[in-house]
Amino acid sequence: MSSEPLLVEVRDDVLRVTINRPEKRNALNLALLDAIGETFESHADHPDIKLALLTGAGDKAFAAGGDLKELDAVRSEKDSLAMSRRGRLALDQIRYFPFPVIGALNGLALGGGAELAMACDLRIAAAHAEVGLIQSRLNVTTAWGGGIDLLDVVGDSRALHILITGQRLKAEEALQLGVVNAVAGEDFAASVEDFMQPYLSHNRQVIRGYKTTALAHRKRLHEKLDTVEEEQFVKTWIHDDHWEAAAKALKPRK
Repeated sequence: MSSEPLLVEVRDDVLRVTINRPEKRNALNLALLDAIGETFESHADHPDIKLALLTGAGDKAFAAGGDLKELDAVRSEKDSLAMSRRGRLALDQIRYFPFPVIGALNGLALGGGAELAMACDLRIAAAHAEVGLIQSRLNVTTAWGGGIDLLDVVGDSRALHILITGQRLKAEEALQLGVVNAVAGEDFAASVEDFMQPYLSHNRQVIRGYKTTALAHRKRLHEKLDTVEEEQFVKTWIHDDHWEAAAKALKPRK
């Protein structure tokens, strides 16, 4: 497999994007987030696309969070705000892509990786996958719109419980809550292809038309709440409680 951190191809009417850092559990650094955003932006008008598929390399992690070592250098209020907006800009290219984006969760989707998964329109999870907006475990709140997306999917009360407790949802539990739309069988790749077929069987205009309608709802919600989420993220990120928790997380394990 290529050593490039992001693999991109258009095949069978699908934009296929794979995060390719399996040795780091597909952790998200800012350059990788930029590349993801740029990929979706540059393919928005591609004439041969009906769907987009976002997944991770390997079978351990879709994206097991942000790259803590890189993000630990972000300390000031100004830099924290810039980091939040940079990541949100990338994920907005997924949210606002003109065709449905399917997140194929081949493994753990945690922290920023869960925000990336929630930015997709639909999600299919491997049986061993977990989804966890676990930011509260580092004494911080969501930065890139994932909390807002969860509120929209499961409702205020359930989302509040999941977000505050930092709950990790196993695949079947995520399915029951509507966080994922399907759980794959033993052959993950085949299950993903089967999941896409009912969408691909329809013409491009219908698919785009329904995504446009859904997108209007999603944009209204984010326009109302993005600034609120952003402000709370910055407050928690620069707080001493966050730095104490981050230092513990970064300490080498014995």
